[in-house]
Amino acid sequence: MDNKSEITICLGSSCFSRGNKEVLQIIKTFIAEHKLEAEVFFHGDLCGGRCDEGPVLKIDDKSYSRISVDNIYEILSDYFEIKENL
Repeated sequence: MDNKSEITICLGSSCFSRGNKEVLQIIKTFIAEHKLEAEVFFHGDLCGGRCDEGPVLKIDDKSYSRISVDNIYEILSDYFEIKENL
């Protein structure tokens, strides 16, 4: 059985124009920095119809709205229970 966490980022035009291009790069960097490649399946998906809440991100069964470069790192750290020495 595959126990990978699944991260899905909306790549619809509305979310993408609101900054998901930058968020996508941060997620990829986060996964690499924390050596989560074997534990995470990260991919994009087309519009899920929640444009007014975008950018939208889903991690496993939990959805996040209004994702930005300012909050994505904290969301990922909290979800994957990673404590950083700041």
